[in-house]
Amino acid sequence: MSREQISMIAHAGHPIKSPLDDHSVSRLLEHGLPRGDERVLDLGCGTAEWLLRALETHPHLRAEGVDVSEVALTQARRAAGELGVGERLDLHRQEAADFVSAQAFDLVISVGATHAFGGLLPTLAAARKHLAPGGRVLIGESFWGCEPSPAAIEAFGDLADLATTVDHVVADGWTPVHGHVSTRSELDSYEWACWGSLASWALDHPADPASAQALETATVARSQWLHGYRDSFGFLCLVLRQTPETTGK
Repeated sequence: MSREQISMIAHAGHPIKSPLDDHSVSRLLEHGLPRGDERVLDLGCGTAEWLLRALETHPHLRAEGVDVSEVALTQARRAAGELGVGERLDLHRQEAADFVSAQAFDLVISVGATHAFGGLLPTLAAARKHLAPGGRVLIGESFWGCEPSPAAIEAFGDLADLATTVDHVVADGWTPVHGHVSTRSELDSYEWACWGSLASWALDHPADPASAQALETATVARSQWLHGYRDSFGFLCLVLRQTPETTGK
């Protein structure tokens, strides 16, 4: 079973692939879409859940998503058709960092996908290239809430703390106009949902050759979370606008 297949099963019960509940997602979109008729781009959209929710609640909005996974994009197209928003959604299969468009976008989203660009600031640099004047960026990034264990660092790398993460964003020429730090409930619910869904699939498909791998993956991942990074890992979402003196950066 590929990592892509594992991810699809693990997120079956939590389609937003980040530790955010539905209310938090809605609030972030509200702050990112003040008019409701914006053009929206999601860099690293996966199954395009952010775009689908925005399109469903804003009938005058148009959206584009970019991802390397044809499986995820196929699921997104199917969901868009079922919701009746397919005509307002364009999806592109390619590396998000390589995406080029003649259009400028009022909102650029990249939540939990900064690894595709090599980090937080390179992601913001990519978003800036696509941003229309006065536009906004909705970005999600991990941080250390307290001193991480060696196991946590091995899993997630060299993250900054919350204050330093925001300081880096501001120093790069952005002004936060809204933010959300995932709560303990959101963080825990996400982990339980992912590894519970994967374990349930394995138990429900004992004859499948991949069931043993899926169950082992869920067991190992749950243990790494509980013993390694649960107490130190944090997740931050920011809605950003460009600071005026750096608009031409």
